[in-house]
Amino acid sequence: MNTAAAGNEPMVRFSKVQKSYDGETLVVKDLNLDIAKGEFLTMLGPSGSGKTTTLMMLAGFEPATHGEIYVKGKPINNTPPHKRGIGMVFQNYALFPHMTVAENLAFPLQVRNMGKAEIEDRVKSILKLVELPQMASRRPGQLSGGQQQRIAVARALVFEPDLVLMDEPLGALDKQLREQMQYEIKHIHERLGVTIVYVTHDQAEALTMSNRIAVFNDGVVQQLSTPDELYERPQNSFVAQFIGENNKLKGVISDVDRDNIATVKLDSSDVVKALAVNVGAKGQRTLLSIRPERVEINPLAKNVDVLLRGKIAELIYLGDHIRARLEVAGHDNFIVKVPNKASNEAISHGKTVNVGWSVKDCRALDYIELHH
Repeated sequence: MNTAAAGNEPMVRFSKVQKSYDGETLVVKDLNLDIAKGEFLTMLGPSGSGKTTTLMMLAGFEPATHGEIYVKGKPINNTPPHKRGIGMVFQNYALFPHMTVAENLAFPLQVRNMGKAEIEDRVKSILKLVELPQMASRRPGQLSGGQQQRIAVARALVFEPDLVLMDEPLGALDKQLREQMQYEIKHIHERLGVTIVYVTHDQAEALTMSNRIAVFNDGVVQQLSTPDELYERPQNSFVAQFIGENNKLKGVISDVDRDNIATVKLDSSDVVKALAVNVGAKGQRTLLSIRPERVEINPLAKNVDVLLRGKIAELIYLGDHIRARLEVAGHDNFIVKVPNKASNEAISHGKTVNVGWSVKDCRALDYIELHH
């Protein structure tokens, strides 16, 4: 443990934590991660990346194969789940169907031998917090999916834990309700200041809700950053592909100058410059990553550093913007998001255009084979 003053002590610390189910394959590899008090940290990644296993080790439902997990500075590897004082919310709600909402909420308090009057007060105030005070005497089966999920959140918060774990809690809800619940959970977090560790594979959800996001792949945290940092400055190709949409151009590094600008010869023989973020030596392959909203069609030459020819293959009208798919530098899936404004007459299907962007918006990253 570090010797930080107790006030700076992380709420949760994973120290060299590993997990294997079969004694051979590590699903979590040497995880070192601190989660600050009051933080909303999301573990994001594809299925099988180790994020849920990490949450289950923190909850106590899975033992760590190696390493130690601390909560508020105390090692908890040998503490059973019900003694960890952690609130939990799962996708399937896990409310007791035979109990009323009030009884469901009272249950964690009765288990903790709380007095009857205090239980009633707590249940009342938590129902107010999730804006369902009128539902106390209903059974879970009489509530909508969104209401059930709110009660599940209320039950995880009612005993005032310092730490709440949420595993894909909105996975079963439809899109509109899901988005509404994202904001509600975010606002509850802001009001209570409780520490939340959240697991999802939905990147938009992670970007919306979190203070920081840990992107998992193959049992390893690939990047741990704030949402804007993760989106604007991905540190490797996996993160760039997983968070948001990116255009990918393959090429070979021919030079990197003192200002860390790489000259890259694309497979199409076009030569472009990009910010060298995570590249090998000269002659090695790289994947360039550029966001669709950072590319301009027919820009003024003085506004961009890189200019390539492209042919418009498809235009999709999406209301606030038009999604243009172009053939650029040998790729037929180069996407540009064009804001919907009057000056868009110049773009039409089959037309040859210029596309351009700033060097700082294009990142040269490690080379990975892409699976489509």
